[in-house]
Amino acid sequence: MEDNNIKSVRYPVATDQKLEKLALKLGRPKKVVVIQMVDYFYRSKKDPLDLGDELLKKELVNGNNKIIGFIKRQESDFLLPVFTSSGVLTTMANEHTRYLKATYNQLIEESKRADQLSFRVGMVEKGINSIQKQQEEKVLLKGRCRKILDYYINQRELLGWSTSNAKKEELQAHVRASLDNL
Repeated sequence: MEDNNIKSVRYPVATDQKLEKLALKLGRPKKVVVIQMVDYFYRSKKDPLDLGDELLKKELVNGNNKIIGFIKRQESDFLLPVFTSSGVLTTMANEHTRYLKATYNQLIEESKRADQLSFRVGMVEKGINSIQKQQEEKVLLKGRCRKILDYYINQRELLGWSTSNAKKEELQAHVRASLDNL
């Protein structure tokens, strides 16, 4: 059996203290941490002296760009149509408000006209009722006049030509009084 632990590395005490703290923090033995560090640098091809870590920066920039691209996509797909639609809806609401105000004003004017028309129709109805009453009274008056005239004619015929003037004047006075009483 071959021993895998045949290589050793010498390093200063300060580095050993840092390695020990790192191993405690990670919860692994120092040997495992060293092996993992070597594997990490070997796979990532990163230079341990490069503290700026350009590859890491590139990955972060790519991640940020992806996030920004996603946000811009969401903005163009969702937010811009919402803002555009809300602008259109606001414009439509303003137009509807103006239309409703104009309609309201027109309805008030029409209501005033309807009130005036109703008043005039009421006046016309009163006039028509008055005319109907007058027509009815006229018909009654004609009927009474006809009765008086018929009475006068009948009485005059009964008197004949030889009747005295007094009787004729009495008949005339009676007929005049009857007409005055109408």
